[in-house]
Amino acid sequence: MLRYWYKNAKLLFVGINPHFGSFNRGVPFSNNKLFWYLLARAGLIAEPEAELKNDKRLQEIYAQKFHKVYQLGFVNVIDRPTRDISALKKGEEIKGRKKIQKIIKQTKPPVVCFIGKIAYQKFSGKEKVSFGWQKRLGESKIFLMHFPLRGKASVRVEELKEAAKAAQIDLKK
Repeated sequence: MLRYWYKNAKLLFVGINPHFGSFNRGVPFSNNKLFWYLLARAGLIAEPEAELKNDKRLQEIYAQKFHKVYQLGFVNVIDRPTRDISALKKGEEIKGRKKIQKIIKQTKPPVVCFIGKIAYQKFSGKEKVSFGWQKRLGESKIFLMHFPLRGKASVRVEELKEAAKAAQIDLKK
C-alpha cells in the first residue's frame, strides 16, 4: 500500500493512480523508475541512479528522505491501483479531487505539480489543458508537467527544475 506524504512539503506531486507494482512496494512510480531518475537529474534528490534502481534502497529513500530531507510530497487523485488508466471508472476521481483540494488548502504547499495531463484533467474537471503553469489554488502555484514515460527526458528535467525554483527548493546539483 502506498504511503503518502504532504504535510509541510514545498513541492507536492500529484499522480493519477498507482500501478499494482508501485502500490505493492509502497513507493510511487517504482514500477517504472524513470520519474525517480528525472528527480535525480533535475537535482531535486541527491541519489545515484544505481541506488534508485534497487527496490529495497528506493523504499528506504522514499520512507526516510523523500519528505523529511527533500521536502517533497506525493498524493494520487485515485488511490486504487490499476495496470493502466483505461481501467479507471468515470467519476472515480471525485472523492480524490475533494481530498487533494483539502490537502492543498490545509497544507499550503508553495507548488503543486501534477504529473501528466490526465492527473490534472481528473482533478480540475477540464478537458483542454496545457502544460506549464495553471491557475493558483489558494496560496499554491499549480504546475502541469509531462508524464515521465513518453518523450524527451530533458523536457521533464527542465519542468521539474522550474517547479523546484518556484517552490524555492535548493537543487542538489
